[in-house]
Amino acid sequence: MKTILCYGDSNTWGATPGTGERFAPSVRWTGVLARELGAEYRVIEEGLGGRTTVWNDPVEGRMSGKDYLVPCLDSHRPLDLIVMMLGTNDLKLRFAVSAFDIAQSAGVLVDIVQKSAAGLNDSAPPVLLIAPPVVSRLGEYAEMFGDGAHARSKQFAKYYCLIAEQYHCHFLDAAQVIVSSDVDGIHFDADQHQKLGMAVAARVREIFG
Repeated sequence: MKTILCYGDSNTWGATPGTGERFAPSVRWTGVLARELGAEYRVIEEGLGGRTTVWNDPVEGRMSGKDYLVPCLDSHRPLDLIVMMLGTNDLKLRFAVSAFDIAQSAGVLVDIVQKSAAGLNDSAPPVLLIAPPVVSRLGEYAEMFGDGAHARSKQFAKYYCLIAEQYHCHFLDAAQVIVSSDVDGIHFDADQHQKLGMAVAARVREIFG
């Protein structure tokens, strides 16, 4: 059995747009992934609402994906693959960072995984880096993310792809598969979870041949 760790934010947790509630396990993209891959795979959900790549949030507290990554890897090892999708929360005005810097921060996380012994026989597990989709109409999150969030998120694919090339890891552009909900501009509707789970499953099959 191969073990896959999905490391992300509220969209990996499965937040429903506009409510703060959570989709049922079978609806979340991680649940779709597990169902598509079947019994030969174990999928671990590691999503946290508000999680960033490397930034501790001065308002919401300790949200740095960097700080929790090593304990998380150690907790679940040995791992066959890390699927990582973070960066949307980095768009918040309080962090004041560009899409380029967000992608660089995602690269920091990839580097941590690649220098770890969290894989089989104390090796480093491979990484599938997912560029988050473009932010849509923000609604209630408009003040938090600001007018520039949409434009910056449109640059994710370009810069995340460069990071994947730099670190020789696998890559998927979520914007080619799904769109963020018009309800809040950030989270995914149920049908988009389905699409993303299917796309990630296809990519995983390619990775493992």
